[in-house]
Amino acid sequence: MKIGLIGFGKTGKSVASVLLENNKFCLEWVLRQSTALEHRSVPEFLGVQSDEPGLIYSSSKTTMEELLDKHPVDVIIDFSSSEGIYTYGEIAAQRKVKIISAISHYKDKELQLLKKLAHKTTVFWSPNITLGVNYLLFAAKFLKKIAPWVDIEVNEEHFKKKQGTSGTAVKIAEALDLDKDNINSVRAGGIVGKHEVIFGFPYQTVRLIHESISREAFGNGVVFVAENLENKQKGLYNFEDILSPYFAI
Repeated sequence: MKIGLIGFGKTGKSVASVLLENNKFCLEWVLRQSTALEHRSVPEFLGVQSDEPGLIYSSSKTTMEELLDKHPVDVIIDFSSSEGIYTYGEIAAQRKVKIISAISHYKDKELQLLKKLAHKTTVFWSPNITLGVNYLLFAAKFLKKIAPWVDIEVNEEHFKKKQGTSGTAVKIAEALDLDKDNINSVRAGGIVGKHEVIFGFPYQTVRLIHESISREAFGNGVVFVAENLENKQKGLYNFEDILSPYFAI
């Protein structure tokens, strides 16, 4: 499966590393805004032994049309920004390239665009693409269904410079019908990401906790999603769509 990666920050680099080490995938290229690493080899830059091309391109010098003409891909993975979808979305959809978006926050305008693109190609979006945190979300909804009267608290912890409430925590709150203003946030040091859902029962407490130890966890999530989308028809998918069949009895 040929992959194009958009975004090459800390998380993008970790995702690229995981993709390069998986022989089911071929990282064809990386597109980023900066020209600092123009035409550098991703395997060489990351120190990963690989025969894959994985060249880095700058969006200020190379258009998406040019990139897809020279280096066509099966899937585009987006770890850039909420505005990134405008760079590649329409072009990818026209060419039936699958889209996997791991952007934490989208406004209604971008969400409407994702729905529009899903009429032409396979589109996946999750504000947190780690498998573990989505299993937590699935389990939390199941427990809430069993005991709808239980007291619930949502806590999230992230690195000091992360702005705004975690998109994952917001999604958890929405799924459990909780007020987003009651999410408890901590910003300290270099915490990669921690989410906790506390269920307060009479005489007992249940805690569901997910902690990202390394950003490579996002790469493992991308691999899981890409494998499960391979035979999916056009449409807009989320993690629940992918996980549900595994829980079918």
